[in-house]
Amino acid sequence: MAQSQSGNELVIAGRRYRSRLLTGTGKFKDLQETKEATEAAGAEIVTVAIRRSNIGQNPGEPNLLDVLPPDRYTILPNTAGCFNVEDAVRTARLGRELLDGHPLVKLEVLADTKTLLPDVIATIKATEILVAEGFEVMVYTNDDPILARHFAALGCVAVMPLAAPIGSGLGIRNPYNLLTIIEERSVPILVDAGVGTASDAAVAMELGCDGVLMNTAIAGAREPVRMARAMALAIEAGREAFLAGRIPKKRFASASSPIEGTIG
Repeated sequence: MAQSQSGNELVIAGRRYRSRLLTGTGKFKDLQETKEATEAAGAEIVTVAIRRSNIGQNPGEPNLLDVLPPDRYTILPNTAGCFNVEDAVRTARLGRELLDGHPLVKLEVLADTKTLLPDVIATIKATEILVAEGFEVMVYTNDDPILARHFAALGCVAVMPLAAPIGSGLGIRNPYNLLTIIEERSVPILVDAGVGTASDAAVAMELGCDGVLMNTAIAGAREPVRMARAMALAIEAGREAFLAGRIPKKRFASASSPIEGTIG
């Protein structure tokens, strides 16, 4: 069982985090809103699409790191927008270079622009290359327990199954697969993609996920900063409910007070 499961802190690649909510940095109206929403979420790990965000590769343009400094946040570069092994590996290497050798990366290799579902075969190949090069890979994948087990065996430091397609807001579509992944985990399991609102995040945590990563659900809300606060509360509530242990579901009523020994 993953170390992160047993304690109050999330542990990824040996580093400890108080927050189990990871947030993205895209789709906000400006960097100020990105900063405010990230703070409201209480996130300590923020993911950055290297192909879409400036973290120093474009001098003279606004730099995301000016509002989300690496001395305060763990910057998680990701390979969003990559559709083949070569582009994903090249993007991961660029992220490491821009962050002075920072080895942590979120790997995603997408199959097509319509679904944005993972190309699992390409993702496996890219994982093998990056792990061999010393990257600490947090991998985006389908909600398949066999794949999750395989990625952990390849050396990923976290496995991130989707709840539903990226940006869909559909919530967790297959809780039973996700539950199997959680029960068999050897590394942290974080839901990535498909969360739409706070209740979705709470359900993920109630199932026993170690954390949740989201972007569109916050950035696309009518009030992103308020939604970020709601998500932070949902993550906390879901985690507490999981640790507390919910009552079993039953088909019929069960009295709150015992009936034995009552008059009549």
